[in-house]
Amino acid sequence: MPVPATPAPASAQDAVAAHAPSWDGSDRTAYRITLLELALSDGRIWCLDSDMGGLEKSFQAALPDRYVDLGIAEANMVSVAAGLAATGVRPFVNTMAAFASARALEQVKTDIAYPGLPVRIVATHSGLSAGHLGPTHHATQDFAALRTLPGMTVMTPADADETVRMVRAAADLPGPVYIRLGRAATESVGGPAEFTVGRARRLREGGDVTIVAAGSLPVLFALQAARSLAAEGVRAAVLDMHTIKPLDVAALVEAARAGAGLVTVEDHSVLGGLGGAVAETLSAHAPARVVALGVPDVFATRPGGHREQLAGAGVTAEAVHRAARAVVDGRPYDRHPHHPHHHQHDPHHAPHHPTEEENVS
Repeated sequence: MPVPATPAPASAQDAVAAHAPSWDGSDRTAYRITLLELALSDGRIWCLDSDMGGLEKSFQAALPDRYVDLGIAEANMVSVAAGLAATGVRPFVNTMAAFASARALEQVKTDIAYPGLPVRIVATHSGLSAGHLGPTHHATQDFAALRTLPGMTVMTPADADETVRMVRAAADLPGPVYIRLGRAATESVGGPAEFTVGRARRLREGGDVTIVAAGSLPVLFALQAARSLAAEGVRAAVLDMHTIKPLDVAALVEAARAGAGLVTVEDHSVLGGLGGAVAETLSAHAPARVVALGVPDVFATRPGGHREQLAGAGVTAEAVHRAARAVVDGRPYDRHPHHPHHHQHDPHHAPHHPTEEENVS
């Protein structure tokens, strides 16, 4: 028996004004506002929470009949979402990325992906954004895990504005969706307002090399690097690859044929994430050089801020600049050109293996 849709309040605008959190430029807040707006106009949308804090002040306050807090029990929450989706409900599941992609992975695979149910898994604290909480809360394997599930759409926004467009687009998709959000506010990356699932946004034109980035800080670093490269006469294009699956194959093939190669930038392990997906695609369609910047295949050994953790992993604007410059000049990319004893100051503090930082196809 399908679950009947709960009607929205008489005045959706009044409900949003009364319960939506104040805009602070973060992915999380943009998502909470957008989810409430969508739910007020679509009675099929429910919010399943895992004691995350915040959604009870917005969604539950406005729509208590469609908000369920299942506590810190992600595997159970995913199965509940699957059951609701099978009755016609459009559940949005909320938890941290580390738990959505690891603790609940079996339920995501078996209960949601296998039957192709329209559950939206919205995961915060992605990548190293929870750097202060240690490796238990770091999520640098979620792209690799989720993009291998058949039928799963995998996305991550570059800023809060793109979060709004992404969540609205996700609401209409027929199958399961994984949206990976950051934690703290980051500056807007600008660019065209158009958003299409599976189609990269071109933030900067350039024919010498293409920087492909996913996520808020990686995209910012890509743009900063492109500007500094321009000062040296290097024309670097920047693609905001907000959809990891399905990947924008046409944009990647065009980039591979236009310049010396590509640099990928992500807040994820160098194994199995954006860089891996790009290398897999180009090896089949348009072989080109790919330098992949991401988190090395080691756990961080001490807590730290988001940018500090990324810097320790070798993901900075300066690193993107050097990698792109190496591609244009036809040289190998040197991860630590000025710090022969870098491991003494590296938050990841582990030996580095050369194959972790560069894929050539």
